[in-house]
Amino acid sequence: MADVERILIVGGGIAGLSVAIALHRQGLTPELVERSTTWPAIGAGINLPANGVRVLWALGVGEAVDRTATVIRRWGFFDQQGALLCETDLEDLWRDVGPSLGITRVRLQEALVAGAAVSHRLGVSLTALIQDDDRVRVSFSDGTSGDYELVVGADGIHSTVRELALSASSPSYAGTMAWRSVIPTRPPGILDMMVLMGEGCFFGLAPMGEGHTYGFGAVGGARFKDAIVGRLERFRRRFAEFGAPVPAYLAALQSDEQLHFGAIEWVEVDEWHRGRVVLLGDAAHAGPPHMGEGGCMAMEDALVLADVLRKAESVGSALDAYVRRRRPRAGWVQEQSRAAARAWVLPPAIRNAVLRERGDQMFRARYRPLIPAP
Repeated sequence: MADVERILIVGGGIAGLSVAIALHRQGLTPELVERSTTWPAIGAGINLPANGVRVLWALGVGEAVDRTATVIRRWGFFDQQGALLCETDLEDLWRDVGPSLGITRVRLQEALVAGAAVSHRLGVSLTALIQDDDRVRVSFSDGTSGDYELVVGADGIHSTVRELALSASSPSYAGTMAWRSVIPTRPPGILDMMVLMGEGCFFGLAPMGEGHTYGFGAVGGARFKDAIVGRLERFRRRFAEFGAPVPAYLAALQSDEQLHFGAIEWVEVDEWHRGRVVLLGDAAHAGPPHMGEGGCMAMEDALVLADVLRKAESVGSALDAYVRRRRPRAGWVQEQSRAAARAWVLPPAIRNAVLRERGDQMFRARYRPLIPAP
């Protein structure tokens, strides 16, 4: 095993908690800091394809997740009025892996927090990071500092670790603005993952565990702001022409605060690690959510990082191995997400015709490389 006694994980979301669990299962005792004063559950709901669910079981939290999730058996694409264009049988696609699940971010976060038996500090961020051959000296916002043999940047799209250690460029806008929300009911007709495709916009719906439903609306174009006050009414107007079951979902929303709004952004960096600092999850390779693989890629990163640290003789060789194993797979997801982002803004007549003819075939090809374990 690589000689690492003191490991710092920066970020307490899916990526950070997953790597904390994975390292702990290898007998390591990392520390974790999170800038938020509470455990972050950013977003609303999450669709977990089977390759991500496989990692949850490897991390020992699969049973806990199963209790508050629901199985998603099919993924369908529809036109704006709700007529089916194509669908894929997910149980067939992932038959050698396992089920795909829908779960709220809060419940997933709870399962990961319960599984991550590591020392942690909330409301603490990094202010400086200096490294030499043997250690990384980290200064924190609470006035403390510490020396570590490894620092893991799992702090998301706007990563402080990436900025301090790699001087990497900021995230770039992916051309999509999105609203996300969860309602505690299940409107009729929402049995599996479904995406209704409009002109320059789409609306997705997915069942979550415990009878909840995840909804997300997206529009292409330039960035814009959407103030909280009046957000729900504007959201309803924007998607008022969509067919069932979208109207029932819109009617079930009760407040402006239920809608999480923001830009979809990319992160593409030349280096995933420098010295004894490594990036993981969105901090290294964020992309549009069209494949539902963001959380899955972060969890796979965590599992692989723990594995290479166990097998390698040095931190440097471990991090090199981590990048070799992870970059092609995460790059594939980014490439396919980019292709999907281009496709949904095509003129509806062209896009819908392609989906009718080849949608299932294209969908399966997109996920097939993710069937083998990472």
